[in-house]
Formats: sequence, structure tokens, C-alpha cells
Amino acid sequence: MYIVAGLGNPGLKYRHTRHNTGFDAIDVMAKALGCDVKKEECRAKTGSTVISGQKVLLVKPQTFMNLSGESLQALCSYYKVNPAGELIVISDDIALPAGKIRIRAKGSAGGHNGLKDIIKNCGTEDFVRLRIGVGTLPAGQDMISFVLGREGKDDRRAVEEAFEKCLPAVETIITEGTEKAMCAFNG
Repeated sequence: MYIVAGLGNPGLKYRHTRHNTGFDAIDVMAKALGCDVKKEECRAKTGSTVISGQKVLLVKPQTFMNLSGESLQALCSYYKVNPAGELIVISDDIALPAGKIRIRAKGSAGGHNGLKDIIKNCGTEDFVRLRIGVGTLPAGQDMISFVLGREGKDDRRAVEEAFEKCLPAVETIITEGTEKAMCAFNG
């Protein structure tokens, strides 16, 4: 079984902001798979589906970004999912141009507080990350207001195109491994 978690903040106030890129990606995947991500468990909204013959739990933690690890650790424990190899986390990345995807098998949080909390709570850096570029932070702009803001029209279009690549990327990770997915999607 795999857990595919998109990071974000709950509430209409944060809907479609840069920091909710993970939530938006999960919504696009769920729609393509005919899955509802509405069940509430372990402080998350979840939906069960099958991707490439594997049972997958799509997840949107409801703990707010900086506490995402609390929810994901509880889900991994409950479903007996090993984060190293069976957890895929989708998040925004301000170091990547809007719409660019970068997959990594493991690594540091790279300054992302949601990833930091997952590493802390799950006790490992060894989980797959699928990061979606939301545009780079302009010089002199406050990071919090930037990530809690919305992209301009062109950047949003690029980010939405990236959402369409998430399901094929996750399918590749599940069926052929992270290295193959990195080669195919990191560009």
C-alpha cells in the first residue's frame, strides 16, 4: 500500500494558494481516478483508490502545513505503511520555476516547514518527494505572503499543467521506481 499526500492548509482562505499546490494536485489526481478524498481520519481527508494495481491512499492533511507530519505519521502507523518506499509527498517549491516538477527519493526539507515536520514525525528523510515549482520568490518579497498568495495567470497555467503530470509520475514511481520517474519527469 502507498500513501500519496499533498501538502496544504485547510480552509477556503488558502484555497489555490502556492502553499496549497499539494492539495490541488491531489484533487486533480482524485478526479482522474474517480476517487473522493473526503473520509476524515488521523486529522486528514483521505480517499482510497488503486493505481497500477496497488492500493493507494490519497491524503490531504488537515493539520496545517507546519504540522503535516503529525497526520502522516499517524496514517503511516495505522495503515502499516513504511515511509521509506511507500510514502509519496507532493508539495510546492519556491526554488523551482512555475510548473516544473522535481522528484527526489529522499533528502532534506530544503527549508520547507511541511517537509521538516514530516521528517521529524516519521523519523526519516527517506520518503519520495514530488515537488511542483510555484515560481521563485522575488527579491525583497516576504516569503510567507508569497507562498500564501496566488500565482499570476501564466504561472498558474504552468502549475495546473504540472498537476496533470502528477498521476503519471506517481504511476511510474509505483511501477518502475523513483529513479525511472526522476529520469522521466525531472526534465
